[in-house]
Amino acid sequence: MKLLRNPEIKRELISYAAVTAVFAAAGFFISPVCGAIVLALGAALCLLHLHFARKRYAEMEKLAERIDRVLHGQECALIDDEAEGELGILKSEIRKMTARLSDEADLLSAEKIRLTEAIQDIFHQLRTPLTSMGIVVSLLEDENLPYERRVERTRELKRQLERTEWLVETLLKLSKIDAGAAQFKKDSVAVREACNKAAEPLIIPMELRGQTLKIKAADERFTGDLSWTAEALGNILKNAMEHTPEGGKISVEAEETALYTELRVTDDGPGFENEDIPHIFERFYKGKNASDSSVGIGLALSRSIIAAQNGVISAKNGKDGGAKFTIRFYKSVI
Repeated sequence: MKLLRNPEIKRELISYAAVTAVFAAAGFFISPVCGAIVLALGAALCLLHLHFARKRYAEMEKLAERIDRVLHGQECALIDDEAEGELGILKSEIRKMTARLSDEADLLSAEKIRLTEAIQDIFHQLRTPLTSMGIVVSLLEDENLPYERRVERTRELKRQLERTEWLVETLLKLSKIDAGAAQFKKDSVAVREACNKAAEPLIIPMELRGQTLKIKAADERFTGDLSWTAEALGNILKNAMEHTPEGGKISVEAEETALYTELRVTDDGPGFENEDIPHIFERFYKGKNASDSSVGIGLALSRSIIAAQNGVISAKNGKDGGAKFTIRFYKSVI
């Protein structure tokens, strides 16, 4: 019998037989009938024990088979009964474990899909400047190319290299934030200081466009990282600059309450198309009004930076036209 090859069952049966033999010997000492009754009861108990052991091990064998099917993806639900007892408790715990493993497998599968899509997007974004640089290099190889054209092509090559470098650095920053490896300070930051630091690289481009930037901030402060916040705000200001016509105005207003510190960035541009608004902060998304040089990750990086500092960001069209970005840094965890 297969069940009797189990060492545990063997030990139990030997123990029952030994106890039965002792009591049977005592029974025969009293009378043959008493001894025979004890032997019969002992044998019946052993058979009853084998019966229940066979049922228990049959259930465990079925459970092992179902676990194997779940592990090989052939079955989703593991246990569909609510039996009482130790085996029922075991089934319940295994069901919880497999449900959690199934959820984690679904998350990993979804993450794998997102990673694949991200890699495809990155390749697509890098392919354009790399192709352009390849063409420029081939033109520069022409020994008969006039000096003026050579200078122009060299400048174009430099622009493409700078764009590629910015793209790679931005993608690395996004990856660090996603992986939780980016370190964010928790300093008391003045809004005006963050705005000035964010606007510094844009001063000359704005002057060339005849644009003005007005920062309306007094003593408002928030808890966060000055450098990271300046980068997030800089991407928003750059977006506003690119969509604001020459001679236009960009403004930043700050407000501090007991719950949060709010920054509002507005411009005189055409605003957003309604169908673009839900996707503005998605990676590699380019709206209808986006420039040809736009990659679509600047605003995505801004959202990641702000979210990592207990903040939220939203975008919509202003009442008087133009785009309006609203950033809130909360004073407690939301």
